[in-house]
Amino acid sequence: MKQENVVQERIIYKLELEKAIEKIKESNAKMVCVQLPDGLKPLAKEIKDKLQQETTAEILIWGGSCYGACDLPMELEKIGVELLISFGHSDWR
Repeated sequence: MKQENVVQERIIYKLELEKAIEKIKESNAKMVCVQLPDGLKPLAKEIKDKLQQETTAEILIWGGSCYGACDLPMELEKIGVELLISFGHSDWR
């Protein structure tokens, strides 16, 4: 599987968007929230566009703080979010 790399100011991020796309399709989620650390927030539109192009899901970007895996946005189910994808520095499992 080809890795999707995104370049920002000469920094290359391996975002593994293919894995995110696969998970969205696998779960059949119609509304997905993407949580990004502050350093990736400038790439939010590009990430959202790619995920929406490759899936049938509506993609929302969480604009709040993100201080790691323990800092998840709560109560997303109340607005219809079926899947949360949180980007960080660790590999997908």
